[in-house]
Amino acid sequence: MGKYRKKPVVIEVFKWTGDRTQIEDPSWMVEAIKNNTVFFKGNLTEDVNLCIKTLEGTMTADRGDYIIKGINGELYPCKPDIFEKTYEPVIDVSAHETIVEKTVEAINNINKLNN
Repeated sequence: MGKYRKKPVVIEVFKWTGDRTQIEDPSWMVEAIKNNTVFFKGNLTEDVNLCIKTLEGTMTADRGDYIIKGINGELYPCKPDIFEKTYEPVIDVSAHETIVEKTVEAINNINKLNN
């Protein structure tokens, strides 16, 4: 049996705090709560858990766990130490492309004025 490396894929993720005031819930998480794919155990208590129905059964997230939306839309929790060893932030290339395009446009405008 050989060794394998995960293919680089981009996932969506957020850190679940368990706070009622958490404002970071992405729309896909709100939808999962509405359709009962995600539910709470011990709601309104300090020991609240987030439960996620997966193909492998119901998985439980604790406060501070990351909730990942996989490449097929599946949701699953990930402990912070595992998440930090496995994932890194993705740089939004589109923002950099826009800056480069604006810079090139400005240089072209200056060149037109100088000619």
